Amino acid sequence: MSGSHNTPSSFGSGALLTDLYQLTMAQGYWKSGLADRESVFHLFFRRLPFSGGYAIAAGLESAVGWLEAFRFESEDLEYLTGLTGSDAEPLFEPLFLEFLESVRFDGDLDALREGTLCFPHEPLLRVRASLLVAQLVETYLLNQINFQTLIATKAARVCRAAGEDPVLEFGLRRAQGVDGALTASRAAYLGGCAATSNVLAGKRYGIPVKGTHAHSWVMVFEDELESFQAYARAMPNNCVFLVDTFDTIRGVRRAIEVGRHLRESGHEMLGVRLDSGDLATLSIEARRLLDEAGFESAQIVASNDLDEAAIEELKEQGARIGVWGVGTKLVTCHDQPALGGVYKLAALREVEGSWRYTLKCSEDPIKVSIPGILQVRRFCQEGRFVSDLIYDESLGVTAPVRRVDLEDPSDSVPIESWSEGEDLLVPVLRGGRRSGDLPSLESSRGRAREQMAALSAGCRERTGPDRYPVGIEPRLSARRELLIQRAREETA
Repeated sequence: MSGSHNTPSSFGSGALLTDLYQLTMAQGYWKSGLADRESVFHLFFRRLPFSGGYAIAAGLESAVGWLEAFRFESEDLEYLTGLTGSDAEPLFEPLFLEFLESVRFDGDLDALREGTLCFPHEPLLRVRASLLVAQLVETYLLNQINFQTLIATKAARVCRAAGEDPVLEFGLRRAQGVDGALTASRAAYLGGCAATSNVLAGKRYGIPVKGTHAHSWVMVFEDELESFQAYARAMPNNCVFLVDTFDTIRGVRRAIEVGRHLRESGHEMLGVRLDSGDLATLSIEARRLLDEAGFESAQIVASNDLDEAAIEELKEQGARIGVWGVGTKLVTCHDQPALGGVYKLAALREVEGSWRYTLKCSEDPIKVSIPGILQVRRFCQEGRFVSDLIYDESLGVTAPVRRVDLEDPSDSVPIESWSEGEDLLVPVLRGGRRSGDLPSLESSRGRAREQMAALSAGCRERTGPDRYPVGIEPRLSARRELLIQRAREETA
């Protein structure tokens, strides 16, 4: 299911969902006569999340929906009219606010398809628009792409640890607010989760919904057996019994007893859920009891602060868990709660029509940006990803292709399979209008799965992964080094 699901309707157009400095800079561009200058910005991140070997691009659908609806409504402008500066005078000029009333996103957007593997310094989005408009959309784009890419990546890591076992996303109650919960459910499904407990996400995005019952259900009744019996009467086609309210193994035996009655009435117990204790030991015993009782197809579902590390450890201990409920540590990405994506100006059209390529310098080499109108080409060999090349579209790629290391320009290596390259940034908006339909969530989920399968096993490792080869085209590297040298000379 696709659409502008995150266009902020509950708080107007959403144009004010931005940092104040975007608006103050916009007024500065307007007053300086720079507002209409054509510009190119790139959205990218510098370090892979979770000390991992990959990330999965997500969030494009909501970003596009917002860009299409971008406008300042009368109540937005009325609010801005009341803002004041340090001298208690209006912060924004009336003529500037009048100008904002007609502003729309009428530029071009190129982006990685959702579900595409991405790596440091590679643009996930490329925005080509007037300077004022491209600046105003920065904050929202970062908000959507950063969070959803992070969640999709975390989900992929968790699902890789689970192997063929399904992972259920159970994070709604621990997510950061309503929007955080919904976008997390969507991104987690894109990243590989099989279902969500979030019913609104199920309705909105077409994600399968799954759930059991809580400890409170058991505690309402006089004893555990009665609670299971009552639940079986109420929900005979959805019986996964939570067995650890009092005594886990006794709970499994009582679930089996109710399961037999269910079977006699033409229904089948789906499984039991463990939510505390030694999950490995308890699951092994629970599996033995279920199998001996003839419930070989009943699943053992586990929850309780799980993540990829915990799942790997439980599997190493021989746990007999078949379904993994992962909540808090997935939707909050507790080990890295932010991706750290940035949005940098890379080219500005001069008055005479030529491009001036721009560079963000830093004493930290990883923070030095790449100037130009960038594209990413991915090279494959026998269905496997072997290398990515960042290049400038105005320069193109010439054979034989070489890749220059971003951190060490003296390190240049050939790309053997240069004839099998695919450009990753695809047209999404042209003049503010869609170039075509966005892929469905199911399609993007399938793409993520295919992309992961094409990545080397070493890059998929949870800890100490191999570094996937990413570099820049030699002429682009030379331009970058020249601009770095000029910047150093200016500050010398």
